[in-house]
Amino acid sequence: MLRPLTTALAAVLLFAPAYAQDPRPSRFAEDPYASTYVPIAAPPVVITGATVLTGTGERLDGADVLFADGRIVAVGPGLEAPEGATRVDGTGKWVTPGLIDVHSHLGVYPSPGVGAHSDGNEMTAPVTAQVWAEHSVWPQDPGFGAALAGGITSLQILPGSANLVGGRGVTLKNVAATTVQGMKFPGAPHGLKMACGENPKRVYGEKGGPATRMGNVAGYRAAFIEATEYLAKHTPDEAPRSRWGRRAADEGEDDNGGKRDLKLDTLAGAINGDILVHIHCYRADEMAVMMDLAEEFDFRIAAFHHGVEAYKLSDQLAEAGICGALWADWWGFKMEALDGIQENIALVDRPANGCAIVHSDSSEGIQRLNQEAAKVMANAGRAGMEIAPERAIRWLTRNPAQSMGILEQTGTLEPGKMADVVLWNGNPFSVYAHAEQVWIDGARLYDRGDRSRQPVSDFMLGQGAVHGGAR
Repeated sequence: MLRPLTTALAAVLLFAPAYAQDPRPSRFAEDPYASTYVPIAAPPVVITGATVLTGTGERLDGADVLFADGRIVAVGPGLEAPEGATRVDGTGKWVTPGLIDVHSHLGVYPSPGVGAHSDGNEMTAPVTAQVWAEHSVWPQDPGFGAALAGGITSLQILPGSANLVGGRGVTLKNVAATTVQGMKFPGAPHGLKMACGENPKRVYGEKGGPATRMGNVAGYRAAFIEATEYLAKHTPDEAPRSRWGRRAADEGEDDNGGKRDLKLDTLAGAINGDILVHIHCYRADEMAVMMDLAEEFDFRIAAFHHGVEAYKLSDQLAEAGICGALWADWWGFKMEALDGIQENIALVDRPANGCAIVHSDSSEGIQRLNQEAAKVMANAGRAGMEIAPERAIRWLTRNPAQSMGILEQTGTLEPGKMADVVLWNGNPFSVYAHAEQVWIDGARLYDRGDRSRQPVSDFMLGQGAVHGGAR
């Protein structure tokens, strides 16, 4: 047993995915604010005898999970740990990948919720693709620690939904840091936040427009037309115009000119596929329009967010490879949210290629994403759709990782991936479930039974007898 395990460990360390992605991204996606995150060194860990949901659709009963040097080494029964490993008894407990929230505003709308902390919406123009959410993130937001206690190990921080194009989002590891760069998920692509429907027309209806849904679409088209023209000025003449390539200067040749524009850099990166497009959109008809827009300008939509009517076109979403990042049961709070049903996520998940995600958009909901998923399972069951835990866990781990472009690194418990792991006191889809221990890159950063492993934001120091934990 020891020899094969040693071989497996060596293979993981040798072939583990590097943190960085393509070392030569297109100039439009270059990041001058690169991650400085360094995983915390930790000894090998083996969790024994647990029920393991791998995130791949597999459930293993009475299984072990071994991780070392920040990576998953092996998952299965009877694993033998290397010398010096920490052993954790998982009998009667469950293990899952770390949970991932694809839609969060922690840090840009931090606690306490005061005007001075309102940094998520740049409401100065309908298209503000030039702004980056990471430049608003306050790492001292107490919400990060509370989310960690709920099993959240990675999250995408997005601008708000006031604008047609709100700017770039950023993916973070849920670790304590003084700077946002110390939290940035290494190599993760930026997201682009867009919004359709009521929000942009409400915000700008008396500010010069858009004031209607047709005005919204005209605004998207004008922005992407400008971006395609910008791309043409920064792309070699011989490059195919269907998928834009590098500018000539990147290949050591002469550039064909054009002033740099931060707004158009972001839109060009989206057209190139280097920046992933996430769209706040509720109604099915508007999602269909946005899919037509994506086809017109040759960009790909990673996910529709909120989408209370996503069930109406679940087959089309699956065929297009678009995820639905959805709530379990929020609906009816405005007209475009009126036609929601509690089976929405289950129906989006149902097609063969379906990609359903449970998201929060809430500093409270992010602490209990597992219970939000449990609501979906219960409502689906009442409608005759029985969903097993090994399938439902993908809504919280694998699928958000896919939509955020980090699935090669995290989201499942597969050898070589980041050791982002949660040990639950029982079935994570029980109302009584608690995350007992949370590891990020193999380091135990949260322990429900150990006050010293319950992070407290610097902002909360001196505020009385506070400690980390879900509220």
